[in-house]
Amino acid sequence: QLQLVESGGGLVQPGGSLRLSCAASGFTLDNYAIGWFRQAPGKEREGVSCISSSDGSTFYADSVKGRFTISRDNAKNTVYLQIKSLKPEDTAVYYCAGGPLRLCVLYEYEYDYWGQGTQVTVSS
Repeated sequence: QLQLVESGGGLVQPGGSLRLSCAASGFTLDNYAIGWFRQAPGKEREGVSCISSSDGSTFYADSVKGRFTISRDNAKNTVYLQIKSLKPEDTAVYYCAGGPLRLCVLYEYEYDYWGQGTQVTVSS
């Protein structure tokens, strides 16, 4: 019943932009911190960004700071990840996850609900 579904991935050239969506059902998104994680082929999953459930404060990994923007639309029960200036090293499966946290962190073990992921491929 509790579900997160990512969408918006695809193939894009370096320097391009994408907006990923994370739609929640079965729970109220505004009561959860939402994190975005990614896993590239042959690499471990890493945290990208998160947004808190309280005041909407955000956090970004150094690798994406200045290029990625996370936002939340409580009315739509959806969290977005706007990505600009995409680089080939951004190629990965991107996952959103929800945790019962007031303030967000990028530790996987803090998140209870995970989506199936959406593929982002950056290539010329």
